[in-house]
Amino acid sequence: MPFARTPLSRRTLLRGAGVSLALPWLEAMLPAAGRSPKGPVRMAILYMPNGVREDLWTPADPGPSFQLPATLAPLRDFRDKLNITTNLWNAASKGGDGHYVKTGGFLTSTTISKTLGVDVNCHGISMDQIAATASGNRTPIPSLELGTAPVTTGVDKNVGYTRVYGSHIAWSGPTQPVAKEIDPRNVYERLFRACHPTKGTGKEDLLLLDQVRDDAKRLRQNLGTADQQRLDEYTSVVRDLEVRLQRAAAPGKSRWKPRATLDPSGKPESMPEKHAEHVRLMLDLVALAFQTDSTRIATFMFGNAVSNEDFTFVDGVKGAHHSISHHENDPDKLRQYQLINQWHVEQYAGLLRKLRGMKEGEGNVLDNSMILLGAGMRDGNKHDPHNLPVVLAGGAAGRLYTGQHIVRGKDTPLADLWLTMLNAFGTPVERFADSTGPIPGMLRA
Repeated sequence: MPFARTPLSRRTLLRGAGVSLALPWLEAMLPAAGRSPKGPVRMAILYMPNGVREDLWTPADPGPSFQLPATLAPLRDFRDKLNITTNLWNAASKGGDGHYVKTGGFLTSTTISKTLGVDVNCHGISMDQIAATASGNRTPIPSLELGTAPVTTGVDKNVGYTRVYGSHIAWSGPTQPVAKEIDPRNVYERLFRACHPTKGTGKEDLLLLDQVRDDAKRLRQNLGTADQQRLDEYTSVVRDLEVRLQRAAAPGKSRWKPRATLDPSGKPESMPEKHAEHVRLMLDLVALAFQTDSTRIATFMFGNAVSNEDFTFVDGVKGAHHSISHHENDPDKLRQYQLINQWHVEQYAGLLRKLRGMKEGEGNVLDNSMILLGAGMRDGNKHDPHNLPVVLAGGAAGRLYTGQHIVRGKDTPLADLWLTMLNAFGTPVERFADSTGPIPGMLRA
């Protein structure tokens, strides 16, 4: 008969020759009585530009008895699935400009280099890409980076930073922001190809990429230093695509199977012209990617840094986002600012609702996910990096306690939350950036 055993600690390390290696998440780390099959853990980060109206964001009471303030009211149906953490900040973003340092370093908890050109450097790897590196070989798409606005180029002369920093939150390396997709049709095609690989297609693509790479090498000899750097970054992306296509070229050798079918007729017909429809489609694609298990990591930017999207489509708002965020305590601008914030929360709630409706085992996809909504600054008028507005939904397949408002000490590192999420995802790390440890009361032992 099976013998009883003591579950492995989640902090168990492999040791030898003076080094230690953290184990990935193993079933042996589950209690013996709790070994019912669960779905894989997913993680998504939704980024809001321009901060929030701070007096209507934070719950008044700590603990499980918290009440949702006006801006978070759309989350009332998910109250028992939430972790709202107060007093987190990104110390690395306290200097520099108002927006770019806070956007480019949001998921790295590092300080970006001030530059006007292509020599961008965030001095780290974003937490989503650390998770993607650990789990990417389990799915055909290691991670999905989405947005609604193309990469902004040029220089913001007001602060002396290249605008490229404001277009990315995902970084695969210090000088490698991960390209994001803004066309929902292209995203759907990627998901469909992942779920329905065609034998030989990947090989043809590989041949094409080889040709592009050879052309790039020849072209590089005739370029200046700055253009060579741009081309090197491009060929790095090509190499990443090559690895993904090699995986797709041999579908029979992979044990991965989609967890849901994908209808080819579901492809969006065109690029949305309206922002609200664009956002809805992209978040629907995140839900679809998680349901099919095409990927387990996703990031989504509602807009780039300094986004001045016109929000007149929201009842009661007459104007553009960035302009309204500089409210100067004007009561009418504050009212409109809060309505824009609440609209973002409503879209977040819509994604949570979709994931909750996707059954998986004895629960649903939301139960097995961590979906974060947050911003790199608190008040858009002050560009304040203290007490950042972040809310996390989902239990990560039972690895997180939920239904609570956690009040940490003033200026607790935001990296503590990233560390907590990485450990819950099954990528145990002892430290991330300036982290001091997992957030107490959130991560199950």
